[in-house]
Amino acid sequence: MATDPTTSLKIRTALGQYLKRDPATILMTHHLRDDLGLDSMAVIELLYRIEEAFDLQIPDQDLEGLANVGQVVSYVEKRLGKTASPVPTKKPTKPSKPKSRKKS
Repeated sequence: MATDPTTSLKIRTALGQYLKRDPATILMTHHLRDDLGLDSMAVIELLYRIEEAFDLQIPDQDLEGLANVGQVVSYVEKRLGKTASPVPTKKPTKPSKPKSRKKS
């Protein structure tokens, strides 16, 4: 799935501000802990910033699956409803015209 560049940029900007580095140097493949050096508290702080930026809430149980920047971007896009929708396979049917009644 292609990511929305706006979502990605907002998340990388939040990361860049927190880490005090250029967001352009933060890649989608960077692991939050191993590559960017975030500890548990830093990950929570980052997710708080993301919640603020996108006006959404991230449940604690969802934190486990967010290990790298790309996963965070995909998660946020999914929560915002920006996932690709399936292409309809058949045309919608048109409603039939209502029959007019004769007044007596």
